[in-house]
Formats: sequence, structure tokens, C-alpha cells
Amino acid sequence: MSKQIIQTDAAPAAVGPYSQAIAVTGGKTVYVSGQIGLDPKTGELVSDNFEAQVRQCFDNLTAVIAAAGGSLENVVKLNLFLTDLSKFASVNAIMAEVMPEPYPARSTLGVASLPKNAQFEVEAMLVI
Repeated sequence: MSKQIIQTDAAPAAVGPYSQAIAVTGGKTVYVSGQIGLDPKTGELVSDNFEAQVRQCFDNLTAVIAAAGGSLENVVKLNLFLTDLSKFASVNAIMAEVMPEPYPARSTLGVASLPKNAQFEVEAMLVI
């Protein structure tokens, strides 16, 4: 797979760990369903703590991607869902730790609620 980062000064610069766009050639495309901060052993939220949920979401995402034969380096697009957009900076900080550069394209949405009263959800598109 080959990733080409698309960046233009004619559109606003990224305000976090993501790229404006990514073009991909070769490989298989995988769409990963939304992951919330569930402990895979118990099926319950790992914690009521927002940051703990975000980290578990990325752990769960990483596990599904590995099962598909890939890694976080194969992610080309993320969709983030937060029940409290005031915590967006925390997500950016955690993403900067766990996501390898070049960062994927990304959308972030504020939502009223998520399954099991989760505070955060992430879904991904990747090319392996």
C-alpha cells in the first residue's frame, strides 16, 4: 500500500493529529466498526474516566486491525464521536501518542449519547 498525504494552504490546516486528506493505492480496504471503551474480558466499560475510555477504544481498535492483518499505520481515516466536545484536547493528546505519523484523515462529531453510556467512540478505515 502507498499513502500520499494531501495538504493544501487553500484549506484550513489540521488542528490536531490528522491530515487534511490521504490518497491510497494498492491493498485491501477494511472498515472497522465503532469501538467504545469496553473491556474485552468483561464487556463493561473499562472506567468512568474519559481518558481511560479513550485509551481502551484505541486498544480495541488496534486489536481488530491486527485481526484484519494490519496495524495503526494502515489507518487512512478515523471518525471520532464524543459526548462532550470540551474533552477534544484530551483525545488529541492521546491520539498524538498512539497514532503513528503521517496521521490519517479524521472527522470529529459531538453526539448526545453512545452505547452503554460510553463517552467516546472511534471507527476506522484502513488499507492493508
